[in-house]
Amino acid sequence: MEELFQMIEETIRTSGYTGPVDGEEIYNEICDEIEDKEPGSYLFMSKKEGSVFYEYKIDVMADQFNLSYLDIHTPERLYHIDFDA
Repeated sequence: MEELFQMIEETIRTSGYTGPVDGEEIYNEICDEIEDKEPGSYLFMSKKEGSVFYEYKIDVMADQFNLSYLDIHTPERLYHIDFDA
């Protein structure tokens, strides 16, 4: 799992985002949000520190999920991280 967490962090850093990032926290937050959800596509928003918030697009399947993209909204700009690319 550590490799997955690291991949999430590295993909976000590649976008140019320099704020705090924790791959394990992101993964756990997604798991909490999709628990008991029907299969389908969902958008989730998560408030972070200050006026920063994350917008996740997640595809939920019967026994797994796909993080399609993550948008990080900051006062300065929007960072779009496409995990399907």
